[in-house]
Amino acid sequence: MKTLVIVDVQNDFIPGGSLAIPNGDTVIKVINTILPNFDLVVATQDWHPQNHTSFASNHKDKHVFEKIRLNGMEQVLWPDHCVQGTFGADFPASLNMKSVAAIFRKGMDKNIDSYSGFYDNNHKQTTGLSGYLKQKGAKDLYFCGLAADICVYYTLQDALNEDFNTTLLLDATKPLDQKKFLKQKQNFAAQGIFVQ
Repeated sequence: MKTLVIVDVQNDFIPGGSLAIPNGDTVIKVINTILPNFDLVVATQDWHPQNHTSFASNHKDKHVFEKIRLNGMEQVLWPDHCVQGTFGADFPASLNMKSVAAIFRKGMDKNIDSYSGFYDNNHKQTTGLSGYLKQKGAKDLYFCGLAADICVYYTLQDALNEDFNTTLLLDATKPLDQKKFLKQKQNFAAQGIFVQ
């Protein structure tokens, strides 16, 4: 079963959003065009409480993009983004959601970030995505969305660990940090990640 996983294509991650990915909105048209090519389509959604520990605004004298230690892990402090129930957390109106069979929310625990669509950053809490896909018989996963170097990247890593055939659709993703993504991409073939 050919399955498309749309990662975090949300208003806060496209131009005009609080954590806008450069040219992030350009993935929407590509995704809408390729939807008919898939047997199953699912999406992940960043869905943070207002008091999430990854928000710089919740740390006195700390700044956006500053790195701190949090629960034994390095944490980048982000601008407030994808707060539950806000416009920024919504999917863009131009993204065709009619084909999306299920949405998996992440980042809901205020104490831990969740870059991957499968698990939180400590790999202690699951989103239910892996179990759902396995129950549906999905094996060949194709990934798109935002941001290529963060949430898409960590979702790819967990897909491999969950024994899915993993392909990144390059035209349907954009990174926050282009240089970082280019370095990550150099290792994809060795890791078993296909790029189309």
